[in-house]
Amino acid sequence: MKRPIGTTARTGETCPESGVWEVVGTPSTIAPIAKGNRFPPYRDKSVTWRLARYA
Repeated sequence: MKRPIGTTARTGETCPESGVWEVVGTPSTIAPIAKGNRFPPYRDKSVTWRLARYA
């Protein structure tokens, strides 16, 4: 079962769903992240990532 759009995770956690993820807040960015990979930091900081769309 797919995780819903809007699912969030923190830097260092394992990605639960392949897709395009965006950083919550400003400045923001988007990145394709595959299921099983670890979420990276953004601008050397721990951030919250949100699933924007499926891969």
